[in-house]
Amino acid sequence: MTNPIHLQAQPTIGRLQLKRVRPTLLVSALALGTAFPAVAQQAAPATTKPIEVPAASVEGERPNDPATSYKVDEAQSPKFTAPLLDTPKSVTVITREVMEERGTPSLQDVMRTIPGITLGQGEGGSPNGDRPSIRGFQSDANVTLDGMRLGGMQNSDSFNLDSIEVIKGPSSAYGGRGSAGGSVNMVSKTAKASNFQEGSVTFGTDMTKRVTGDVNYSVNNDVAVRLNAMYHDADVAGRDEVTVNRWGVAPTITLGMNSPTKAIISFYHMQSDDIPDYGHPYNPVTGYPVDVDRDNFYGLTKRDFLNTQVDAATVKLEHEFNENFTLMNSTRYSVSSNVQIVTTPNDSAPNNIQNGLVYRSPKSRNSQAELIVNQTDLKGKFETFDLKHSYITGFEISKERNRNRGFSINAGVSNQCTALQITLGNCTNLINPDPDDNWDGTIGPNGAFTETHVDTCALYAFDTIEFNPQWSINFGLRYDDFKTTSETLTSVSANEATFTTYQAGIVYKPLPFGSIYVAYGTSATPSGTAAGEGTDNLAAANDSLAPEENVSYELGTKWDLFRGKMTATGAIFRNEKTNARVVGPTNADNQLIGKQRIDGLELGLAGAITDKWKVFGGYSFMKSEILDDGPFATDEGNDVPNTPEHSLSLWSTYDILKDITLGGGAIFMSSREGNVQNTKWVPDYWRFDAMASYKLNDTVDFRLNINNLFDETYYDKPYTNHMAGVAPGRVALLTTNFKF
Repeated sequence: MTNPIHLQAQPTIGRLQLKRVRPTLLVSALALGTAFPAVAQQAAPATTKPIEVPAASVEGERPNDPATSYKVDEAQSPKFTAPLLDTPKSVTVITREVMEERGTPSLQDVMRTIPGITLGQGEGGSPNGDRPSIRGFQSDANVTLDGMRLGGMQNSDSFNLDSIEVIKGPSSAYGGRGSAGGSVNMVSKTAKASNFQEGSVTFGTDMTKRVTGDVNYSVNNDVAVRLNAMYHDADVAGRDEVTVNRWGVAPTITLGMNSPTKAIISFYHMQSDDIPDYGHPYNPVTGYPVDVDRDNFYGLTKRDFLNTQVDAATVKLEHEFNENFTLMNSTRYSVSSNVQIVTTPNDSAPNNIQNGLVYRSPKSRNSQAELIVNQTDLKGKFETFDLKHSYITGFEISKERNRNRGFSINAGVSNQCTALQITLGNCTNLINPDPDDNWDGTIGPNGAFTETHVDTCALYAFDTIEFNPQWSINFGLRYDDFKTTSETLTSVSANEATFTTYQAGIVYKPLPFGSIYVAYGTSATPSGTAAGEGTDNLAAANDSLAPEENVSYELGTKWDLFRGKMTATGAIFRNEKTNARVVGPTNADNQLIGKQRIDGLELGLAGAITDKWKVFGGYSFMKSEILDDGPFATDEGNDVPNTPEHSLSLWSTYDILKDITLGGGAIFMSSREGNVQNTKWVPDYWRFDAMASYKLNDTVDFRLNINNLFDETYYDKPYTNHMAGVAPGRVALLTTNFKF
């Protein structure tokens, strides 16, 4: 192996000092199936084919095989042309059962439990929503529903989700623009050919009141309808004044289930009315968050609010000409709105914090995002010269519009906390803030606006070519034509980029239930990538730049153990951004001359060890470095922000009796830098969770979750400047599930 990747780690977890990890040892570890023949022999007889397990759980009836509730063999995205075992890519799938058992009702709650993923937040002027970073790169523009964008920034709830698929590593061939660290695909529930009614009622110590309902009715052999609904109202454990209130409905109808031509028509509506939370300010002397009570809230209840709404209608048509030739077409129209006035605890005037004061910096947004997207796919199988092909090819056309006109907020003339600013409510006490302070400012319409249009046309193709039962190759190619314009009262900026991204991998299967692969992938991030979400608007500084480029090298292995009930995965990888955007001599002339690198190791488990014992979890090691930050910065050698060196998550349940299950989990994340200067950071943390469930009968069962069991105070959303988001404290949730 030439040019080995040297992974250097010198952190301390507890009293364990990690040494240099040699690539040769890692490569040897990837052959775990041959290193442990006793375990490998349990996986499956060598003379049989791998066990095929449905990718999603059976609706209405809990699966008899416990592995199917944690382990997924095939991704729901049609762009995967092989089972996950034979796919040369790191993919983590979180099933509905895992989400329910862990008590994670939102996408952000789920992302907190996945190694290699961190959460981020904007300063307030950009919309509040789902902001995962995957392998060190922000991926908020690459969260999709059933393989297509929703438009706008979302605060996604899990009430209508069957699973969440996380593709790791540069993957623009799969997800289009962006995808520098990976992408997240949410898989929604659809109408099935069965009758069932399910629901849940949850009460929590954080004043949670949550009700969900899931009703499916089979009209006849070809038609079925389904309705999912949710109401959620809660405070946030350990945080004063912060509230979450949302409700949603998601009806679907499936036509032609047993005919060659099928249609799935769905609608999704969700809206929220929250008091948003932007955490604690950084201490300008130490660089980490101020040492105050966790529940300190620096916002204003008389001013702050966050209202969101999303409506999305989707029609998917599918015609199966034969078992080897299927044509699919999907169209989605969505409208999302985000209206907010939020308070960020500002630390930009350094004397404020030293004097025990915090300036309440107001940020506002009044935006609406509109999206229409059409995606056509042709998938099938064929053989040429004894080579088996499994392919999909297609094209995508989308138009996005985002219009933002914030509010004009009079909050004083300075961020310096004077006696007058305190009297007006624009500043508060660092140690003992009062969210109910009278505020004498004014709120009015803002004449300024930003309107952004994004047009995308793309062609793509994927193919898995099987040479024999041991060897196959997988490749994908995507061509994008990306155009975006951004208009304000005083300027118009435009950017057009065409780019081709691809991924390729070779898979070797020494045994039918194990694979070893090498893979290469790329991504492209043009200026204005997230403009449809209102988070990456164009400006004079970046409208003439070519796309940023990322490449990934990965060596990995996947094994189905314990007679196919458990999947174990491992990979070493290198992600490189070769032309990162950096600031030029002035803020008006950014340049593509930066370079960043992240080397890593990732391990994962999902499935059942025995019929009573299930495990889901993983470990991620990432060594990041800013190799070049341009000639006008001195950040070379620093860590990439929001990229923890170590992250670990493990969840396990055990059926101690026929009707009683106990479970628990642990999450660890090492410290992270907040900015490229590495002057702001958040400390490491451990979090422990516990669960117990009791099945009363075939209709009713109860589940108790205690999340953050030891009430750990930790920060999960570091921002580049000013503040870090505070994670929830200990909460107990009692859920009653019913089905009939």
